[in-house]
Amino acid sequence: MAASHMLFCFWVLLLFMNNAAGETRHYKFNVEYHNVTRLCHTRTVLTVNRKFPGPRLVAREGDRVIVKVVNHIANNVTIHWHGVRQLTTGWSDGPSYITQCPLQANQSYIYNFTITGQRGTLWWHAHISWLRVSIYGPIIILPKRNESYPFAKPDKEVTIMLGEWFNSDPEAIISQALQTGAGPNVSDAYTINGYPGPLYNCSSKDTYKLKVKPGKTYLLRLINAALNDELFFSIANHTVTVVEGDAVYTKPFVTDKLLITPGQTTNVLLKTKPEFPNATFLMAARPYFTGQGTIDNSTTVGILEYEHPSHHNHQSSKNLTIIQPVLPPINATGFAVNFTGKFRSLGNAKYPANVPKTVDKKFFFTVGLGTNPCPKNTTCQGPNNSSKFAASVNNVSFQLPTIAILQAYYFGQNGVYTTDFPTQPLIPFNYTGTAPNNTNVMNGTRAVVLPFNTSVELVMQDTSILGAESHPLHLHGYNFFIVGQGFGNYDPNKDPLKFNLVDPMERNTASVPAGGWLAIRFFADNPGAWFMHCHLDVHTSWGLRMTWIVLDGPGPNQKLQPPPSDLPQC
Repeated sequence: MAASHMLFCFWVLLLFMNNAAGETRHYKFNVEYHNVTRLCHTRTVLTVNRKFPGPRLVAREGDRVIVKVVNHIANNVTIHWHGVRQLTTGWSDGPSYITQCPLQANQSYIYNFTITGQRGTLWWHAHISWLRVSIYGPIIILPKRNESYPFAKPDKEVTIMLGEWFNSDPEAIISQALQTGAGPNVSDAYTINGYPGPLYNCSSKDTYKLKVKPGKTYLLRLINAALNDELFFSIANHTVTVVEGDAVYTKPFVTDKLLITPGQTTNVLLKTKPEFPNATFLMAARPYFTGQGTIDNSTTVGILEYEHPSHHNHQSSKNLTIIQPVLPPINATGFAVNFTGKFRSLGNAKYPANVPKTVDKKFFFTVGLGTNPCPKNTTCQGPNNSSKFAASVNNVSFQLPTIAILQAYYFGQNGVYTTDFPTQPLIPFNYTGTAPNNTNVMNGTRAVVLPFNTSVELVMQDTSILGAESHPLHLHGYNFFIVGQGFGNYDPNKDPLKFNLVDPMERNTASVPAGGWLAIRFFADNPGAWFMHCHLDVHTSWGLRMTWIVLDGPGPNQKLQPPPSDLPQC
């Protein structure tokens, strides 16, 4: 009897260890050319596994993920696992020339990481130039086995990826823009799961359709994979309950309109109507924009179609009323800030909000646009036709090095970057008032170095130089807590008194409001080199980006792992 009891205990222990450890999931991503036709334009698109959008990556919290990426195209490429913490595995984070040199043609690289303490919706995308416009897909992290959602289990889960479509080659567009100094041409359409929908010319067949049943609950995993646009999203005559943002559970709140910035994910519960509604409902997305440049001011729609109770009666759906949603106006900054302010962490014992209550280091970064002077004997098409568009953090426009920063840091190579990134603006000015006469930026490859586990407070201030604009900032390797936001110039004496240190939202991407500021806090508990940049790729290309270098901690699990043997070389 005792022996059989011991055997039973052994099996229970083994089962528990297996559950705790998670499993290893293998994926192969072939980066390939694929001909895609949208809006009557056929273009050779860069894809993973000839899919647009790309394949789903599914794992559970605690799983190890191994993705072999093989580059079959002429362009250099890397893949970033957006929002995955990459604890001590910075070599797998993916931003080109920050954590790795890119994969050149016919090269492969194995991304190897464990998903620790995260569950929900994230996504993966290319992280070099503008390749992510078509190289992207969802990451779905299920809770650990025997764990449940902190809300009622939905009847079905659906992923909805918002994107952008260009009739011409996006690489040619940004290349030309950087050469001339002008703003790049904008996209020709927005897409829902790769389809522009019927409001565009020659596009009625390319419409995403979500078929639902009455009286059911659907978990919609919404991802904004658009290149350069924050997007409003709504489903006609339906409300949704927001339950998660950037793979962090939220206190639920109900809304009929959402704003999702590039890089962000939002999980919502959609409860369908109890009876067949005798109508078809459109879901729509269109941009939020306050800047001065041109914008693709169009709308992508998909169809929410209720399954008819008499399945055989196909004719009925053709005659149904089509109901369109009402979206906020394009420059609805008030809605944008109000909506983002509704997000709160669950902040309970199981899902605590471990926001730093005290701060070791404070930083104040301006983020915004600026100019570079026109090179001698050339003509430029930027501001006043005499300069080139640029963008900066604390007036430093970040130049990508030719060797990855993480390699230079790890191997002690000098001359790749400097550690003198300014902690505050070198020349203070009225940030949201009249812009200074001199709008030129400095150019350099500068980083901030942080000791392990430093508690950081960072205030990011938008500027009105070349137009106040919302900037969705993404921090690699970390989630951060949004402790405050506001309009105008940040007041270091008054504004911290209103900070939320109880249940602030935890995210990996958040917008600095147009003409305002955003305050975040985080513990620098992940050693490595971590990119922080605007997730509007045009601004990233212009230099609105910088790098944090976090030193090793004393413990064995607090040190950057050695680089893998197949790490690509520059």
